[in-house]
Amino acid sequence: MTNDVGGVGGPASRGIHERVLADTFVMLADTLVDDYDVVDFLHRLARSCVSLLDAAAAGLLVVDQRGGLAVVAASSEETHLLEVFQLQNDEGPCLDCVRARQPVVSGDLVAEASRWPRFVPAAADAGFRSVVAVPMRLRSEIVGGLNLFYTDPQAVPPADQDLAQAFADVATIGILQQRATHRSLLLAEQLQQALNSRVAIEQAKGVLAERHGVEMSVAYDWIRRYARDHNLKLTNVATAIVQGDVDVRRPRR
Repeated sequence: MTNDVGGVGGPASRGIHERVLADTFVMLADTLVDDYDVVDFLHRLARSCVSLLDAAAAGLLVVDQRGGLAVVAASSEETHLLEVFQLQNDEGPCLDCVRARQPVVSGDLVAEASRWPRFVPAAADAGFRSVVAVPMRLRSEIVGGLNLFYTDPQAVPPADQDLAQAFADVATIGILQQRATHRSLLLAEQLQQALNSRVAIEQAKGVLAERHGVEMSVAYDWIRRYARDHNLKLTNVATAIVQGDVDVRRPRR
């Protein structure tokens, strides 16, 4: 890995990596408080995985109240669309990971074309050639999956796979811990709320993209910044945008 700060693997780059890693686990620990934004938390987790594990992109699927899977967070718009494609076609490594409750790793997706005949061409069109999918689980209970995508065929180091699983495990514990007393019912409600929030956010992104002629990713950044600057939840900001109650644009440079 090459880093402009401190050279290849130099002390400065290692220091930055360690700080990001520490910040990520602090973020995961924050899920143990009574009230936190699930959608924002999972989106930040996806971005942290990209930074720490040299992945091109990351996405998260969760199990909804009906036992189906849905996309709740992604590090890029392309990844979000690819995750949706998997769900629509009921095929792909991420779905296999959640169903089998075990990691699924492919170092060369082209070689897996017969296994995932629809997913592999879609992944190639998005620029991805390898994937690591790890389950979000705690013993017999599974709440979703964390998926990492890479642009080159490669054997992802076991240490990186273990770290991805550690992130997924701690995130799962945080989600389950929040409502431990009535875990099954309240977890389903919480995840369903997260999915409903995602729908509102997607609507708001579309409104901003259409209204101001910007990319969906830029629209999401506006929503996220406004929520952070005003200490609001993403869902509340998204709803206000759709209703025309707020303007979240940032001045152009």
